[in-house]
Amino acid sequence: MKTIQTGIVGGAGYTGGELIRLLLNHPHTNIAFVNSKSNAGKYLYEVHKDLIGETDQKFTSELDNNIDVLFLCVGHGEAKKFLEENEIDEKIKIIDLSQDFRLHRSSVIGHRSFVYGLPELNKDKIKSAHNIANPGCFATAIQLGLLPLAKAGLLNEVYATGITGSTGAGQGLADTSHFSWRANNIQAYKTLTHQHINEIQQSLHQLQSVFPSSPLGAGGINFIPWRGDFTRGIFISSQMNCECELEKITELYKEFYKDHPFTTICDKAIFLKQVVNTNKCVIQLEKIGNKLVVHSAIDNLLKGASGQALQNMNLMFAIDETIGLKLKASAF
Repeated sequence: MKTIQTGIVGGAGYTGGELIRLLLNHPHTNIAFVNSKSNAGKYLYEVHKDLIGETDQKFTSELDNNIDVLFLCVGHGEAKKFLEENEIDEKIKIIDLSQDFRLHRSSVIGHRSFVYGLPELNKDKIKSAHNIANPGCFATAIQLGLLPLAKAGLLNEVYATGITGSTGAGQGLADTSHFSWRANNIQAYKTLTHQHINEIQQSLHQLQSVFPSSPLGAGGINFIPWRGDFTRGIFISSQMNCECELEKITELYKEFYKDHPFTTICDKAIFLKQVVNTNKCVIQLEKIGNKLVVHSAIDNLLKGASGQALQNMNLMFAIDETIGLKLKASAF
């Protein structure tokens, strides 16, 4: 097949680095440019040390319209600003990793309309889409744990707790991302107010119309995120009332995800090392009395960001969604 010409804007951060790694090893892509104004002229491996020996390409401050797809790995609010300030040829597909276009009310800019890029929810729409809003990391992990229940109309008020590694905070230093603060330490933050709640409820409402479409509705998602003392990965535990038998619920999940290669239902206790360095989501179901607990785990930089972006690219260009993403977990 024809080589897919790709460009990256904001290639110096964690998600940019992961995306470069994936694209370099994808059999059908070529990286035409990696844009970073602050690092222009530097070799990619000078910023992303793991790329030593992989490429001699340099960062550039220029943009090139001779590409098929543009990945925006910029901060929240910066993607919208970038598209307003730069003329991108309409033939170029865009995959945005920020939160700027994830919600329906903000999914259109100029002539571009963005599709929410969660393949397990919108695969058919993604295949025909020209612009993708890549989901958030916490949002991905929570949604994958709850979508089958929403499809079956079994969702009610959810209480979710999730812990994430330090890479979830981005590459810029902050008080809570220093090693001396993170080591042997955890902390709750953005209690019940995390920005990903909006997109989670939007997706669940898509499958179960009586579920609140926004955090303002009673009986929706109650989410408390935690900062963990590790570098990458997200582990979520979502709890709700459910009268349905566990065996039936398990079958619902297996049926829902039978055509989605990256999501696996496990009948044993799951853990982060099963998913770190992969595009997988693993899910475990537990039921005590009428309380159902859904555990879900992903790598925040892969299935929660760059891996999912590449999966979306594969679908948009009508190739196997697993190509370039058959990655093994780091089990030790």
